Amino acid sequence: MVRRRSTPWIHRWSRIIIAAIAAIGVLETAYLTIAKLTGNSVLCPTSGCEKVLNSPYATVGGILPLSLLGFAAYLSMAALAVVPLVVNSETDKGLRSKLESSTWLVIFVLATAMPIFSGYLMYLMIFQIGDLCVYCVSSAILSISLFLVTLLGHEWEDIGQLLFTGTMVAMVTTIAALGLYNSHSVETSSSNSVPGIAAPAVTTVSGTAEIALARHLKQIGAKEYGAYWCPHCHEQKELFGNQAASILDYVECDPKGKNSRTQLCEAAKIQGFPTWEINGKLYAGTQSLEKLAEVSGYTGPTNFRSSPPR
Repeated sequence: MVRRRSTPWIHRWSRIIIAAIAAIGVLETAYLTIAKLTGNSVLCPTSGCEKVLNSPYATVGGILPLSLLGFAAYLSMAALAVVPLVVNSETDKGLRSKLESSTWLVIFVLATAMPIFSGYLMYLMIFQIGDLCVYCVSSAILSISLFLVTLLGHEWEDIGQLLFTGTMVAMVTTIAALGLYNSHSVETSSSNSVPGIAAPAVTTVSGTAEIALARHLKQIGAKEYGAYWCPHCHEQKELFGNQAASILDYVECDPKGKNSRTQLCEAAKIQGFPTWEINGKLYAGTQSLEKLAEVSGYTGPTNFRSSPPR
């Protein structure tokens, strides 16, 4: 009598393990996304989290939180792992077998792409931002764990095909990551190379409320018109702080200023600096952050550091 080979435990439990790991990732990225969109601080044992999560690398196009993409990836991984398990193996054995077969390759593709992309983010965090975020590190660990469980938790029949697929996914993911962030670097570098006189550097530090307001203003298309020599324009930026001011859509109106866009100022018929254009209306002079929040329909946190004590 031929003895039937027993199924390794990792094969029996791999989908449950993948779903559990992905669920942790879903909770983490959901928390980071909500904090990002509402402008709230995240709980963190070090100051590195705020620096990393508020850096330009933490968003796509300056608006979409990168954590939202992570949330979608983890949620997809959890769904792919669980879907075949909800099918009754007794009554729909054929359907369950088909779902298991078809979803494993998709799981492998996601499980390969996630640690590659996460690894590049780790490189940016260490060498470009120069600080440490425990959430980013934990996400990298979760991604690697998903890859290992996927690789070991299924009996892959064609190893050559698997290797080819993994190589192609790694190449596409690497090219996409490099393209996404190199375009940001090129844009920043190009902006910095435009000849002209630069405005004084903003020395104040932004709080989470200032950053959230700046993101809201940029998202609705608000513009701040000013000139490099204008002291009130500098005062306006100081109210926001360095990090938040860099998010704003600032339009330099003096032809001698750095990255000048005088044509926009002329089209908007700007008479003085600074002038805000919000929802089709112009607001001249330095505006308090409370006023900008009110006229722009901002509903996030308003504990601005520049607010007078109550």
